[in-house]
Amino acid sequence: MKLLVFGATGQVACALRRIAPDAVYLGRQQADLTDADACARAVLNHEADAVINAAAYTAVDRAETEEDLARRINAEAPGAMARAAAARAIPFVHISTDYVFDGQGDRPWRPEDPVRPVNAYGRSKAEGESRIRAAQGVHVILRTSWVFSADGRNFVKTMLGLGDSRDELSIVEDQIGGPTAAEDIAAACLKIAADLARDGTRTGTYHFSSEPEVSWKDFAEQIFAMSGQAVRIRGLSTAEYPTPAKRPLNSRLDCAETERVFGVTRPDWRESLRKVLADLGRLA
Repeated sequence: MKLLVFGATGQVACALRRIAPDAVYLGRQQADLTDADACARAVLNHEADAVINAAAYTAVDRAETEEDLARRINAEAPGAMARAAAARAIPFVHISTDYVFDGQGDRPWRPEDPVRPVNAYGRSKAEGESRIRAAQGVHVILRTSWVFSADGRNFVKTMLGLGDSRDELSIVEDQIGGPTAAEDIAAACLKIAADLARDGTRTGTYHFSSEPEVSWKDFAEQIFAMSGQAVRIRGLSTAEYPTPAKRPLNSRLDCAETERVFGVTRPDWRESLRKVLADLGRLA
């Protein structure tokens, strides 16, 4: 299958490059995500059998003051990609986020639950989803959460850096979600794209995150335990750690439909974390 991927240096794009090196990858030089028409032309001009959008504006706090930019990248560009893919009658796989929900309650979010984003980043991603559906092509919107890898900037690498210089940290303990390795997301996207190419009736919105669900504090404790860093962690509430963008407390995702339709099971993030730490040379 000839695959076209938007994104070249992000966490999921890097993971895709490792497991699908023959795909065509479009970075900023090849496809300006702030130019929706350019993104559409890229889809129309490449002889691909499927398109994966692994590119996004992910600076959650900065989006509060750059919402127009976030909208162009997270909403307008994916919408244009989806319309072009629909015109070519090829499947489009798009990565979205738990941030489209308001984070209330403690039940895992189902794909059909109403979206109520609480920050600019979430609004831009929710609008992107809406534009993709409006294109009426064969597509999957795959929502995920708490992405980590050996590439780019993420919570795991931040914790390792802090652990090298500090012996005590305060970490939020009332936000709960499923840390998900970029490599696991990449593998899921490839499986879904291949399945969609064979059966377009599987179009829809799905969830994919790792298990078990934990708090950021729990996640940090596991990072330090596996890396052998002696760091004491004090739990604190979201209210005690204000950020420019409001964070959802409940990032749990119900992934049952993804397993039923595509046979993609939820990984154990602890095993994925072990691999990432080994790749970074930080596994104790």
